[in-house]
Amino acid sequence: MTPPAATHPSLPDISGHSIVAERYWGRWVAVAIIVLLIAALARAFAVGQIEWTYVGQFLTAKSILDGLANTILMTIGAMTLGIVLGVVAAVMRMSPNPVLKGVAMGYAWLFRGTPVILQLLLWFNLALIFPTLGIPGLFSFRTVDVMTPAVAALLGLGINQGAYTSEVMRAGMLSVDVGQYEAAKSIGMTRLKALRRIVFPQAMRVIIPPLGNEFIGMVKLTSLASVIQYSEILHNAQNIYYANSRVIELLIVAAIWYLVVVSVLTPAQMLLERHYGRGAGVGR
Repeated sequence: MTPPAATHPSLPDISGHSIVAERYWGRWVAVAIIVLLIAALARAFAVGQIEWTYVGQFLTAKSILDGLANTILMTIGAMTLGIVLGVVAAVMRMSPNPVLKGVAMGYAWLFRGTPVILQLLLWFNLALIFPTLGIPGLFSFRTVDVMTPAVAALLGLGINQGAYTSEVMRAGMLSVDVGQYEAAKSIGMTRLKALRRIVFPQAMRVIIPPLGNEFIGMVKLTSLASVIQYSEILHNAQNIYYANSRVIELLIVAAIWYLVVVSVLTPAQMLLERHYGRGAGVGR
């Protein structure tokens, strides 16, 4: 049996020493600095020229709640359109057909390469290029009657989102082992059936985290639609403070509602990640 190290004649006897807990002075300094910054920020808002009674008064004002509803509807609509376009573009991008692949690449290049606000303005002013829409001889509509702020915002945000979502979908499809494709082909599955039954279910655990992030980002991105007069939260808040000059108070009201929506969506995203991560050791 090996004797204890402290009793070995070549080693010092440390049995009488006490164990001292390691002190992380850097962490405590960082915590102190963060607390001081938060306190200073809180004090600035507390003593600033902010009438908090107006914040409470307008937090549940009808115009603000209408804007909140429009923001949520536009987020859902634009993301739905973006996911549909993203799936189609991702499948086209991974197709062996060079024409489909080129079209998908061009779509992602065009809409990822131009600012969203520019796209919104183009859709909203589409009547300057196409005064009427329809099929000559059968029916036609005046573009200004069709391209309302809501339609322009839906097209601008949804089509732009589709370009980004296509890359998210493609990343998920690439994460599936090639053998899965070959196995599906060997049992006679068509390409679309293999994508629906085998590839996408496995790709979802890779797709959900970035897609959830895009969904949360879309909540805030809808605020850009205020430039084309779409009646979302920020636009309605601006209309109110143009009338009563309570700029900061109304901006705080808008910020509170954006944070509320994001706070609801974040745990929902975590639940989806956990659902699709079952059996893969992820989603914790």
